[in-house]
Amino acid sequence: MDELESEEDVMVDVSTAQPRQPLGITTLLGDSFAIFFGNFFKVYLLAFGPTLVGLILSGALIGFGTLAGTSVPDFDGTGIAIAIFLVIIIQFVVYAVTTALLVQLAYDAKMNRQPRMVRYLGPAFSTLLPLIILSIISGILMMIGLALLVVPGLWILALFSVLAPAIVIEKAGFGGLGRSAGLTKEYRWPIVGLIVLFLLILIGINMVIGVASALVSMLFGNLVLDLILEALVSTFGAGLFSILIALIYARLREIKEGVSVDQIASVFD
Repeated sequence: MDELESEEDVMVDVSTAQPRQPLGITTLLGDSFAIFFGNFFKVYLLAFGPTLVGLILSGALIGFGTLAGTSVPDFDGTGIAIAIFLVIIIQFVVYAVTTALLVQLAYDAKMNRQPRMVRYLGPAFSTLLPLIILSIISGILMMIGLALLVVPGLWILALFSVLAPAIVIEKAGFGGLGRSAGLTKEYRWPIVGLIVLFLLILIGINMVIGVASALVSMLFGNLVLDLILEALVSTFGAGLFSILIALIYARLREIKEGVSVDQIASVFD
């Protein structure tokens, strides 16, 4: 009996000593870009509208010239602070809406299934209230962290990075923050590294897109065209990031729970 118990103890020790599976940063990045460009027009169809609406509302609050960086806001100190705060809230809402839609497209694309655009609306909008509220909360915490020497903000970003998929896929509701914290445990610094690498790549791409956009604006520019161009550029980054978040979530569930992408996507069938 003692021999059997000792063998069981050894088995437990071996299982707990198993090396942690890697997050797979290069694979996640590659898959994100492949899904984005493989479904380019579908991504823009889903994400462009919310992004454009967000820009219009933001421009109405702080001025379209301020939004474009061509003028300074004509507010007193308190007024501009309130307006900027509201603009930040609007951006979090836009992120919540676009991510709720695009995480579903990402899983269909990952499984080589035809994207089902209309079917994404129900799950996205049924979870929108907790997603918006918790996105605002986590976003404010991240901004406070970024103000404290940047690194804490990145850690908070990683901590709550899979909030949106947890709410949309699992119906985690207002428990989404805790679910994200649980899934990202032991993987937060790799997620930070992945997001930083993604942002560096995105900055390089946006520089090229920005030059082309500026040339078009100089030649044909007016307020409407400038807004559309800004929305097109913003949608590029938002779409890519939402897909990356969806794949991070899928990878974490695969590592920690043995759940495959097809099992995740089956909740929409």
